[in-house]
Amino acid sequence: MAWLAGVDGCRKGWFRICRETTSGELAFDVVDTVDALVEEPPGPTIVALDMPIGLRASGARECDKAARACLGPRRSSVFPAPLRAAVVARSRKEASEITRQIDGRRVGVQSWAIYPKIRRVDETLASSAAPRGAIREVHPEVCFWAWNGRKPMQWAKKKAEGLRERVALAEAWLGEGILQRARGDYRKKDLADDDIIDAIAGLWTAHRIADGTAKTLPDSPPQDETGLPMEIVF
Repeated sequence: MAWLAGVDGCRKGWFRICRETTSGELAFDVVDTVDALVEEPPGPTIVALDMPIGLRASGARECDKAARACLGPRRSSVFPAPLRAAVVARSRKEASEITRQIDGRRVGVQSWAIYPKIRRVDETLASSAAPRGAIREVHPEVCFWAWNGRKPMQWAKKKAEGLRERVALAEAWLGEGILQRARGDYRKKDLADDDIIDAIAGLWTAHRIADGTAKTLPDSPPQDETGLPMEIVF
């Protein structure tokens, strides 16, 4: 049996939706660590993760610039990836100062909020071969753009209309009530609706990776100084 996973960060950790490629069986859980995304049963061989992976020493990543160009009205959903020197900062003030000295810009509140998870991903990929071989970076809005016939979604995901249009794609693929089935007993304050939907978008892309139809932004992704690809897969 071969399992694939789409993953999004949530307040409780990492929400993971796994799907078996032959039977279509689904499994949902929240795990605490990046290693667990690959190692915890059912042990997916491909994990499509909504989190920046390859990090530049300076300047913007090409994949982020390409994603914004694709997304048009949804471009603001692509936050600037941290610079490698700034991702280890222990405060937004410190990260901003490092980034200002290198790139002349500061780190916003929303961007800073995901720095700890980016740092944990980066540390895990640097120290463990199994996650490095399985985890690929995705961006949910780029996934939905591709899923929607390469058209940006009409509404932002936090709006009721935006949730409905994304759920419609998810239900057409995975069946009615997928949001409720995925939530299970998790409370919305710990696992938001858009965390679930973003993970489903990642799962959709994981299937494309598995069947060889996935594409990347940019077409030929460069690597960062640690050898990680700077790409967004869709």
